Amino acid sequence: MFVTFFQELKQAGLPVTLREYLTLMEAMERDLASRRVEDFYYLSRATLVKDERNLDKFDRVFGHVFKGLEQGAELAAEIPVEWLKKLAEKYLTEEEKKQIEAMGGLDKLLETLRQRLAEQKGRHQGGSKWIGTAGTSPFGAYGYNPEGVRIGQDKNRNFRAVKVWDRREFKDLDDEVELGTRNIKIALRRLRKFARTGAPDELDLDGTIKGTAHKGYLDIVMRPERHNAVKVLLFFDVGGSMDWHVQATQELFSATRTEFKHMEHFYFHNCLYERVWKENGRRYDHTTPTWDVLHTFPHDYKVIFVGDASMSPYELAMPGGSVEHMNDEPGQVWLDRVTRTYPACVWLNPVPENQWDYTQSIRMVRQLFAGRMYPLTLEGLDRAMRELVR
Repeated sequence: MFVTFFQELKQAGLPVTLREYLTLMEAMERDLASRRVEDFYYLSRATLVKDERNLDKFDRVFGHVFKGLEQGAELAAEIPVEWLKKLAEKYLTEEEKKQIEAMGGLDKLLETLRQRLAEQKGRHQGGSKWIGTAGTSPFGAYGYNPEGVRIGQDKNRNFRAVKVWDRREFKDLDDEVELGTRNIKIALRRLRKFARTGAPDELDLDGTIKGTAHKGYLDIVMRPERHNAVKVLLFFDVGGSMDWHVQATQELFSATRTEFKHMEHFYFHNCLYERVWKENGRRYDHTTPTWDVLHTFPHDYKVIFVGDASMSPYELAMPGGSVEHMNDEPGQVWLDRVTRTYPACVWLNPVPENQWDYTQSIRMVRQLFAGRMYPLTLEGLDRAMRELVR
């Protein structure tokens, strides 16, 4: 069978070599595929495919040669990842898109997904019902539906998914970015309250001169360093549509690092829920309960949210509405807790202010913050800092 697989790949025009085939056989002898179909799929693809342009050809040959193999019982409830590869792109006209109706709410959508998982027995591509690729089904990848569950797609296309069944990785913001302008720092300087606290490790020149003159011998006087005593708590939205605003967000992050001695930051995705994290690379296994944040940092902290507030309204208004996990409480409950805990709290939005009324979730977040949402511009930063020092 493996020889047939190799021969059919050659016949399909894939530039596979005997050396690569022998490498695959050596990997199989060492049981690197763990006797699972999907593991063998990825192992063979990594070994035999050198150009992503040949992925479609490889998928077709793989499906043809190994179509008779069955997966182990432990995978009966899983969606085979190879179903979700991009096999086709289907472009609909605007008229066709308008004819597609939503499924009738988040609960109905998830219930329908559970039913389809139980009913579907094979691979699916194109169409309007089953889980698969392309088409107009609300479940799968690389298709179009105004409200669905995205499964296995590498990135957003239409920004219509209300839930994502996938493990997505985000990057931490870089706090060492060279700012293109100093104006961000200047705007942040409105949020200043200088004080001298801590260990006396700075020479007090005036005090030293005065003490020496008074005592008749050298009297060195030290004092604590003068620094900005304002304490800032930052919450950054990362991933998804925020990828478009990384540069502006990193510049803000870098500026706050230099302006505030007491500054803490956390990440969230789309909306604040029951947990946040400090490092995006460890966000699945190293999180901080949001309750711990509220109980750790006192109410005199100035709180700044940075995000586009562009999400499904379900994420704000419903339990289980999070795009990535099943949250027990709606996002708006957590945002309300933060605004009640910290009187000085604002939201900075990188989306232009004249576009806010076009997105329902932006209007909802703005209302939750009692109108204290400001654009991530120099003028918006200035307004936000004025609000925080009131």
